[in-house]
Amino acid sequence: MRPQAVIFDIGNVLIEWQPERFYDRVIGENRRRAMFAEIDLHAVNDLVDKGAHFKDTIYAAADANPDWRDEIRMWHDNWIEMASPAIPHSARLLRALRAKGIPVFSLTNFGIQTFDFAITQYDVLTEFDRQYVSGHMQVIKPDPEIYQQVEADCGVDPQALLFTDDREDNIQAANARGWQTHLFTGPQTWADQLVAKGLLTKDEAI
Repeated sequence: MRPQAVIFDIGNVLIEWQPERFYDRVIGENRRRAMFAEIDLHAVNDLVDKGAHFKDTIYAAADANPDWRDEIRMWHDNWIEMASPAIPHSARLLRALRAKGIPVFSLTNFGIQTFDFAITQYDVLTEFDRQYVSGHMQVIKPDPEIYQQVEADCGVDPQALLFTDDREDNIQAANARGWQTHLFTGPQTWADQLVAKGLLTKDEAI
């Protein structure tokens, strides 16, 4: 079935999301590894992605771990340095799809406050036809409920949705609901997939 709508994840698809890289640069890899071994900061961030207040959640984790207080606060204070840079080819693909009248949605694990900040830094994040942001939905991928909410809202046959995400577990959850999927490993293979699906020509997918 030819896709009727295309759904983009955001982190590591449209903008890079690399907290470990940031910490390696700022505090060094060895210290970063020690901190992450003691504190599951990604689990803390999951709370934000489910709708918890960004600053309150990160600062509470910092206060609960005084040995790492300053470093944990960086997750909030330096967040945009972790969520960068943009991936320009992916943005061009999104715009090429929309220029052809193909609906393009986002489906992203993102906090309410972090997303509001991100859209002030990356114009492309305002260009979706529909936004599905986990913080507002209060559920994160790969929970089946988030995919069900998308289906109920967009009204597109699940088999006619084409979804790209950089995480295998998120892709598998979408597959289980009958979505067409592409595991994102880079913008060129995603471009090739859009061409193969008949949504863009090779020239449009450059």
